[in-house]
Amino acid sequence: MLNIYNTLKRKKEEFVPLDKSNVKMYVCGPTVYDYFHLGNARSFIMSDIIRRYIEYKGYDVTFVMNLTDVDDRIINKANAEGKTSDEIAEFYSKAFFEDIDKLRVKRASVNPKATAHMSEIIALISKLEEKGFAYNVEGNVFYDVVKFKGYGKLSGKNILDLESGARVEINESKKNPLDFSLWKRAKTGEPYWESPWGNGRPGWHIECSAMSCKHLGESFDIHAGGNDLIFPHHENEIAQSEAVTGKPFAKYWMHFGFLNIDNEKMSKSLGNFFTTREVLKNYSAGVIRLFFSQTHYAGPLNYSDSLLDASKKGLEKVENLIYRINDLNKNSNSTNNIVFDFAPFYKGFEEAMDDDFNTSKASAVIFDFVKEANRLLDINSNISNDLVEQLKGFLEKTAQDVLGIIDLNQKVETHSNKVLEEKLIKLLIDLRIQAKKEKNFALSDKIRDELKELSITLQDSKDGTTYKISEVH
Repeated sequence: MLNIYNTLKRKKEEFVPLDKSNVKMYVCGPTVYDYFHLGNARSFIMSDIIRRYIEYKGYDVTFVMNLTDVDDRIINKANAEGKTSDEIAEFYSKAFFEDIDKLRVKRASVNPKATAHMSEIIALISKLEEKGFAYNVEGNVFYDVVKFKGYGKLSGKNILDLESGARVEINESKKNPLDFSLWKRAKTGEPYWESPWGNGRPGWHIECSAMSCKHLGESFDIHAGGNDLIFPHHENEIAQSEAVTGKPFAKYWMHFGFLNIDNEKMSKSLGNFFTTREVLKNYSAGVIRLFFSQTHYAGPLNYSDSLLDASKKGLEKVENLIYRINDLNKNSNSTNNIVFDFAPFYKGFEEAMDDDFNTSKASAVIFDFVKEANRLLDINSNISNDLVEQLKGFLEKTAQDVLGIIDLNQKVETHSNKVLEEKLIKLLIDLRIQAKKEKNFALSDKIRDELKELSITLQDSKDGTTYKISEVH
C-alpha cells in the first residue's frame, strides 16, 4: 500500500488515484531563461523517480511538466543579449531537454508551453472575472484573494496575518497587497497578446492553472514542485482553479526539499549555484541520481564534491556487480540448482518506496542486495543462466527502472575502458607521488602538465591527490 505525505493535509495518506487505470501528475517545470541548476535538477529527478515507482506499481501515468516561456526574466535576458524573448526561450528550452535526457529523466507525456495556451489562459481569467474573483485596473487584471474562502489552506497561512513581503507582488493599483496578477498590461518593447483587457501577457500563476486543467482535467491526482513554490505559487493555483471549477484542484500535493550550499538554498538569485550542465562534466547521471536518492525527497540536502564522490564509489559497487553478472551471462552453461532468496530484497525495496517514496531506504536495500549477490558469486563460480537473469532482473526493476541510477543497456566494453582509464590515471598519480618523494620535481610537474593537456586536472590536498576530467572541446 503506497502512502504519500500530502502537504495539503499535513500527513501521510494512502494513495488512491481518482482513476484506477491512470494516474495524472503535474510538476512545475523550468522558466527557460538559463541553464537549470542542480537544485532544479533535484525536483526533476525526484518527480521522475516518483513517476517511475507509480508505474512500477502497475499504473499508467499521464505526466505533465510545463515550460514557462514568457516571464520577466526571459524578457530581461533577451534585452541584455539583444535578442527576442522567443529566441531566448527556444534556446534554453532545447538546452533543458538536452540536460534532462542526460539525467535519464523520462520525457513527460506533455510539456506544455505557456505561449501555446493563451486562449485557455484568457478564458480562465474571463471566468474568474465573471464569478467576481478578478478585477481589472486599466488593463491589469488581479485576483481578489479575500473572495476565496480557502486561501491559505495549502501553506497554512492565515490571510489576515499575511503582509506584503519579498514573495508578494507590490502594486498600488491592487485592492489588497496579497492580490496577485492574472494579466499584465503590455509595456513598451515587451511581447504581448490581445485580450479583452487590452494587449498584455499572463501572470505566472494562471499559466500553470490553465495548462494543468487543459491536459489533466479540472481535478487530478498529484501536483509536485519545490518547497519554495508552496506559497504563493501553488496557493494561488488552488485559488484560481477551484474558484472557477468548484472542485478540488489536486488531491495530493508533494514538495521537494532544497539543495543547499553551506546550509543555504542553492539559487540563481543568491549566485551560489552550479548548473546541471557543469556538474555532468565531472559526474555521471547515475552518480547524481544516487546522490539525490540517498536523502528523502522532502528533506534538505547539502551539496559537496565529497558527497558526490561518495555516491560515485557507491555506484561503482552496483556497476561492478553488473559487469560480473554480464561475464557470467556470457560464460555460464551451468544447470546448478543454487537458490538465492530474492523475496526479502523485493519486499524491502517496495516497503521503503511505499512509505512516501523513501529512496534512502530503497537504495540501502539495493546495496544489501549487491553485498549478498557478490557473496553468492564468491562461493559459487558457476551458476545457472536462469539465476544470472534473476540477479540482473532485480537490478533492472529497482536500480534501473525506478531509481534510474544504472543503465543495463550500456556496453560492458564502455565500463572496461573506463576502468582502464582510471587505473592508468591512478598509476600516473602514484608515479608522480614517488617522483616528488625522490625530489624529481621535473618529472612530477611533467606528469601533472601532460595530464592537464589531456583535460585531466590533478588536485593536491592534505588527504592526497584526486583528479577531475573536464569536457574536451
